[in-house]
This record gives sequence, structure tokens and C-alpha cells, in this order.
Amino acid sequence: MPVKLLPILMSLVLLSPLAIDIYLPSIPAMARDFSVSSGAVQSTLVLFLFAMGVGQILIGPLADRFGRRPVALFGILLYVASSLLAAAALEFEWLQLARLLQGLAACSTSIVAFSAVRDRFSPAEGARIYSYLNGAICVVPALAPTLGGLLALQFGWRSTFAFMALYGLLMLLVVGYRLPETRPANTDSQGRLYSWARYKPVLANSHFMFYALTCMAAMAAILSYVSYSPVWLIGKLGVSELTFSGLFGLNALINVIACFAAPVVTKRLGNRPTVIVALWLMTLAALLELVLQLPVWSGPLAASFAFMLPMMLLCVGFALLLGPATSMALAPFGERAGTATAMLGFIQMSGASVIAALVQVTPMPAPLALGLPMGAMAFLLLGVMGMKHLSHWHREPLSD
Repeated sequence: MPVKLLPILMSLVLLSPLAIDIYLPSIPAMARDFSVSSGAVQSTLVLFLFAMGVGQILIGPLADRFGRRPVALFGILLYVASSLLAAAALEFEWLQLARLLQGLAACSTSIVAFSAVRDRFSPAEGARIYSYLNGAICVVPALAPTLGGLLALQFGWRSTFAFMALYGLLMLLVVGYRLPETRPANTDSQGRLYSWARYKPVLANSHFMFYALTCMAAMAAILSYVSYSPVWLIGKLGVSELTFSGLFGLNALINVIACFAAPVVTKRLGNRPTVIVALWLMTLAALLELVLQLPVWSGPLAASFAFMLPMMLLCVGFALLLGPATSMALAPFGERAGTATAMLGFIQMSGASVIAALVQVTPMPAPLALGLPMGAMAFLLLGVMGMKHLSHWHREPLSD
């Protein structure tokens, strides 16, 4: 069953990154069409991720109560409807609403995919499977901006949202006919659907909280990178949409390789050492981003590479970090995997969106807005992992 399950889960998790990456080259054009700033359209990325995060605590218990399949089918239907709403939006407020609904939809399918891994795989296997899922997620940024750029050139930016709806319909067929119910028989599904008692055991676990905050810091860095890239490269440096797609795709290709290499690294080093390596890579990426802005570059392409090279290092660190950190956060919660996955997603995504939104309201240019917060967060987490008296926060857990 696990072997047959993995390709379905890999296809299912693509709904979220597709909704993030495919319309990135169109942000300047969308701003012109709606007569708003690029920053306003940029904020729809934050809205999407914030809705994904908040939706976790609403939908996670539903996955434990009613099962994974019904939640997945609901999420896909909402994804299709919200994509069509975005494609038809004539006012910017309707686009914002569509993005919020897309975020809720994507969080439904994400909860199902990651809960199913915890349902069917041991914690040791889970770290590698999460890395494979993240590898599948990283394929989308390698291809979606180029596809989105071509669609926008030929048919306008609205066609990118139509493409999302078509992919959602395809996944509706796949999930409807091929996804089995994975919810374990011992799942805690009694009592009130939403109650403090359901979340308290998860939030009271310091080990869970540390790795949830680690995932949040990494996601905040990635969200800032994704949201600032088109504004800086296209709007500030003046590169074309296709050149942006090529640079973004090259970075994503490196990320794909890193994600599929991450299970090998995790197996050889272990979960905790892999997280430490990843945080050092993020720290180095932050320092490099700041240093490479000091020279005066000869042209927009050279300046673009100076901006993107550290982000490639960031993406490698992110690829190494997310699998083991997710597995270690969820390891103690086999009997309530859906709720724990939901709380992890809430902290990771909503926290990241709040950090990114706060950074966006500062006057800092993109390189500083990326480098300073990312470096500070990664270095702080490394400091905690170096404190022996806090070892219970981050040491390897016993398998349950």
C-alpha cells in the first residue's frame, strides 16, 4: 500500500505550490490590470499562505473525525471553484477573496497528504517520505513560472488560474478513484471537534514547538524570497518575465535535486544533525545575500545573479530542513496525527505569513528584507540547539 500511496500524495501536494508559483511572472501585469501596486498583488501570496495556516486548525480535526478522503475531496472542489473565481475576478477584492479560499482548499489537501504519511510510515521512514513530498513540491517552482509566463503571453494572466482549475479537476478524479482511507483505527476522534483539550497536548510539547518554529522560520524565508523576487527582478532590475522564469526555474531545479538528495543525507546524518546543517546553510545564505549587494554590478543580469545565488543556497537549506523537522515535530502524535499536522501547519504557515507581511511594510529593499530576518532567525535557532539545558527541546525522540 505505501508504494502505491506515494505517487498519489506527491500529486496531491502540488496543488499548493501551483497556486503560488504559476502566476509570479504576471504580478506586474496583474497590478496594471487592477490599477493597484505590485506590492498589493504581492500580498495575495501572503493571504494565500495565511489562509492555509488558519485553515489547518479548522480542517485538521475534520480529518481525524471524518477521515482523510472526505477532507481531500472537499479541498479539491473548493480549489477548483476558487481558481475559477480568481480567473473571472474584475475587482481586486474578488481576487483577494479567491486567494483566501484557495488557501483553505490547499490546506485541506496538504493535511491529508502529510497525515497519510504519519498514518502509514514510521517516524524514521516518514522523514524520507516527507522529503520526497517536498521534492515533488519543489518541481513546481522549476516549471510553473515558465508555464505561467507562456500562458500569460498567449492568453493573459487569467489563463494561469484556469490551468489551476483544470489540474484540480484531474486530481478530483485521481483522489476519487485511487486514494484509500488511511486514518488509523486508534485515531482520537471523540469529544468536541474544536476544543482546547484537543490542541493542548500538542502545544504543551516543547519538542513539537521547537521544530514547528524551525519550520516557520524556514517557510518565512522562502515566502519572502518568492514574494520579493518578481518585484525586485522584474520591477527593480528590469529583467523580462521569461528571464525571471529562467532564473527562478534554475533555482527551483537546484531545489528539486536537493529535495531528492535530502532523504539520503537524513539517513546518513540523522534528523537532528541534518536540521543543524540546514540552519547553517540558511545563515550562510543570509550573509552572502547581504555581501553580494555591496559591489556595483555592470548590468541587470549580473545583479540578478547576485540576488539569486544566495537564494539557491537558502533553497538547499530549506530542502534539507523540512523533512526531518516535520518528522520530529509529529513523531509523538500517532494517535492524533491530523490535529498535530494541522497545528504544525498553522504555526508554520500563518507565522511565516505574518513575518513576511511585517517585513513587507518596512522600507528595506529586497536583499536586506531577505537577508536580515533570515539570518537572525536561523542563528537564534542554532543558538538554542547549542544549549545543553534545552536539549529536551530538540533531541531525537523515541519512536512510538
